[in-house]
Amino acid sequence: MGRQIRLDRFLTDMGKGSRSQIRQAAKKGRIQVNGQIEKQTDRKVDTIDDIVTLDGSRVPYQTWEYFMLNKPQGVVSATEDRRYPTVVELLHGDKRKDLFPVGRLDLDTEGLLLLTNDGELAHNLLSPKKHVDKTYFAKIEGKLPEDAIEQMAKGMRLKDQTPVQPAKLTIGKLGSVSEVFLTIQEGKFHQVKRMFEALDCQVVYLKRLSMGSLFLDETLQPGEYRPLTQEEIICLKNSQEKRTIRNSDGQKNNQKAGRESKIGEKAGGQGLVSSAGAFAKESGDF
Repeated sequence: MGRQIRLDRFLTDMGKGSRSQIRQAAKKGRIQVNGQIEKQTDRKVDTIDDIVTLDGSRVPYQTWEYFMLNKPQGVVSATEDRRYPTVVELLHGDKRKDLFPVGRLDLDTEGLLLLTNDGELAHNLLSPKKHVDKTYFAKIEGKLPEDAIEQMAKGMRLKDQTPVQPAKLTIGKLGSVSEVFLTIQEGKFHQVKRMFEALDCQVVYLKRLSMGSLFLDETLQPGEYRPLTQEEIICLKNSQEKRTIRNSDGQKNNQKAGRESKIGEKAGGQGLVSSAGAFAKESGDF
C-alpha cells in the first residue's frame, strides 16, 4: 500500500506532462488504470498498488529521486533564474517538477551537486548541526601563512568578522598557484573563497568533491549527471541516521552533565570538571 494521490499528479510527478496535458491525454483515452481507460484525472490512485499506463507503457511511481550532477561553471544552483541557465535545466527527458539542488555552488564553482525532491535528506545534509563534511579542491593565488592549517583547524573569523567553524585544510602543492583541499561542515555565502581571503589568498578555481558519504563520480564530465545507486542512497541516509542518534545522545549526555555539575557544585565543584570532560570525550566529533 502506497500513498493515495490524484492521477494527474501521479503523471506530472513522473514528468509525463503538465496537468493540462495530462487532462487532454485522458480525454483521448490514452491513460489506463489497472487495465481500464480512465478519463477522470482527479481520481485517486495508489502509488504502489495501482498500475498506471500512458500510451500503453506502464509508468512506475518513484516517491523520491536522487541525481548526482557534475555542475559546470556558468550554471546557477537554482530551479529558475532570469539571467543564467539552471542546474535543473541540465536534466534531459522526462523529469519531475519538484527536483531541487541540495545547497548551492557558486556560478563559477564546479563539482558535486545533488538534485532530489527529498526535503528531509536535504535538510540533514545542509544543517550545520548535523556536521556533514563537504570537501573542496581549490587552486589559490597568494602565499599561505605557515600556520594556515592551524588557523582553519581551530576556527577563524572572516574579514567581516563572521566566525566559521573549524575546518580541515590539506595542502597538495605550493607555488604561485597552490593546490589545496578544504573540508568544511557549514555553507555560508561564498565561504570557501572568503576563508582564503581572510588568509590574504584568492581562490581562482573551486570544485566540490564530496558531501557526506557521497563522492563525485570521476567519469562524469561537467554538465553530466546520473541517478544515485541504491548503495549511495542507503549510505547517505544511514550516515544521517547515525549522526542524528549521536547528536541526540550528546544532548542527553549534556543534560546529564548539567545535572551532575549542580550536584558537584554542592560537593565542592569537582563534579563540573569530571562531567564536562566525560561529555566532551563522549560527543567530540570535529
